[in-house]
Amino acid sequence: MSDADHCDIPAGPVANLAKIRDALDKAMAHNNGVSPPITITAVSKKHGPDRILPLLEAGHRDFGENRVQEALGKWPALKARYGDVELRLIGPLQSNKVRDAVGLFDVIETVDRPKIARLLAEEMRLQNRRVALLVQVNTGEEPQKAGMAPGDVDAFINLCKDQYGLTIDGLMCIPPADQAPAPHFALLAKIAARNGLETLSMGMSADYETAVQLGATHIRVGTQLFGARPDSP
Repeated sequence: MSDADHCDIPAGPVANLAKIRDALDKAMAHNNGVSPPITITAVSKKHGPDRILPLLEAGHRDFGENRVQEALGKWPALKARYGDVELRLIGPLQSNKVRDAVGLFDVIETVDRPKIARLLAEEMRLQNRRVALLVQVNTGEEPQKAGMAPGDVDAFINLCKDQYGLTIDGLMCIPPADQAPAPHFALLAKIAARNGLETLSMGMSADYETAVQLGATHIRVGTQLFGARPDSP
């Protein structure tokens, strides 16, 4: 690879971030300027530090990873250098990864069952570390997908608070790929409103403009920001 080619690579994510911000501004204009601040979570799964560093150097600080083990391989060093990074777990959390997740992540967006809630409460006490928590809602009630059924969310939030002493900060969803996302985003916003939750992580590369119009506070963008993911596991 030539020096010129190497110089072209870092500019990609930074330029793409600017385009996404422009698109967000246009989407928010449909709300007559009445929108919460939007945080862009850069989904960096399968991308190494060479792709992440340009965004960090440009001042971006919100990133999402799907796998605890992968994140452990690259983020401790990056967070030591950029101490104000907010790292989010946006993939399923296995019970045997709770300790590592609490130690590394600042936000866990995929709380979806009582066992994980209990383990998170215990581990946060042990580490004396507060991690922000979002409940993942399976708005399409897809059997193959993680997340609480919409009808169970209210009771689960109360369980987290009353039995485990947890604060739930918001909700997250991933609409079914074969359905229009708007009704799912609207449902998530309705559940959040009745539970007094302000954080809504919804919307990805293909549908974040719709999500913003329906109240998203955080969008998760990977492919549109970094390009196609490498084939490595």
